[in-house]
Amino acid sequence: MKLANKALDDVRRRVQNDTLGHRGRKDDPLYRARKLLVSASERINDNGQVRLRGLLEAGDRYGEVRNAWQAKETLREIYDITDPKVGAQTVNQLAEDFQDPWLPEEINRLGRTLWSWRTQISNWHKAKVTNAATEAANNLAKRVKRGAFGFTNFANYRIRTLLYAGKPNWALLETLTPT
Repeated sequence: MKLANKALDDVRRRVQNDTLGHRGRKDDPLYRARKLLVSASERINDNGQVRLRGLLEAGDRYGEVRNAWQAKETLREIYDITDPKVGAQTVNQLAEDFQDPWLPEEINRLGRTLWSWRTQISNWHKAKVTNAATEAANNLAKRVKRGAFGFTNFANYRIRTLLYAGKPNWALLETLTPT
């Protein structure tokens, strides 16, 4: 989804620059629509939907941004599919559809990425497991390491990381402290 939002933002920026000849400014329609475009469609209220439609009509002459937004929303729907076979077929079909030449190049790039990762995305439908917990633990350890400017003692680094993670097992920490 991060890549889909980035592709949508890249399309928006390119169209903005092609249309007006400069980067987005606060009064430009596509610049004003940037937050609405990356929001989930079900989280946009009726006023936001009307505003988004108006901004796209004002700044998106050829419908490229609208197509990119629809591609992003279609990709989001993959994760609502419960049947693994249907999920795999949908991923394959989307990867092919996103590579159509009538779509913006940024969406073609997203389609190629989907095609490369189609097996892994399809496997999510089978297991419903992500690596989010591992990524969170790695992020936490890296933040502690950056804040400490390097530890010379691994035991101190480990204790600091456990403390930073919150709710440490104090009995375990007592056994880890260096003597």
